[in-house]
Amino acid sequence: MDGRDGEGSTEEYETTDVELLKRAWRQEKAAPEILKFETDLIARLTGQIELVEENVEQDAQSGIDPLNVSLYQMDLDRTQFLLRSYLRIRLQKIEKYIFHILATAELYNRLSKQEKAFAKTCLVDLEKHLEESVLSKLPNNYQSIFKQSMISEENDMVAKPQLDTFVVCKTNYYLGHIQLEDNEDGPSEVNQRPLEEPFEMEPDVLYFVRYKAIKRFIEEGRIDLL
Repeated sequence: MDGRDGEGSTEEYETTDVELLKRAWRQEKAAPEILKFETDLIARLTGQIELVEENVEQDAQSGIDPLNVSLYQMDLDRTQFLLRSYLRIRLQKIEKYIFHILATAELYNRLSKQEKAFAKTCLVDLEKHLEESVLSKLPNNYQSIFKQSMISEENDMVAKPQLDTFVVCKTNYYLGHIQLEDNEDGPSEVNQRPLEEPFEMEPDVLYFVRYKAIKRFIEEGRIDLL
């Protein structure tokens, strides 16, 4: 990390919970893996939505200008749409990568309490469905949910997010020494890819890079996905 990365002088660009929700929604939609659930933000927004709903209902009954009531209702509808979309995207990722998420402590701990309950229920239903409709009709060596056959050394039937996916992103800070390629996954020199020179990210400039290369900065809130 370069010394100009803005430590100690971080500027808060999001000033409202709705703006923070928009950012969380963009991040979740663009990231190939499930991100950490915004527990405090969602709790605050849920309370605010309930309060606004009560106020709108009271205003409508008290004869306040219908135009003002309509404007408040439009803002409320937009916020509810964003919140539902954010939660729906996360549920879709849980369903798609359910085995991988439940087997990976880091990912499982990113779920909310309700999402953990959903994942466990979904897992039970999916295992039961696969067992009754497919697996029970296959030879014993092919009845695993996780492997193509019992002799497989890895869980090659478990879907995993593709962290090598390219994403569009930008930052509000100067970031240096970002490594675009790595050879951590290469079991031998034959499979290792040549490292590229580390590159730098300037504020408010769009970049098209691999998600894995900037994953740490996304988790730290230094990079925004678009």
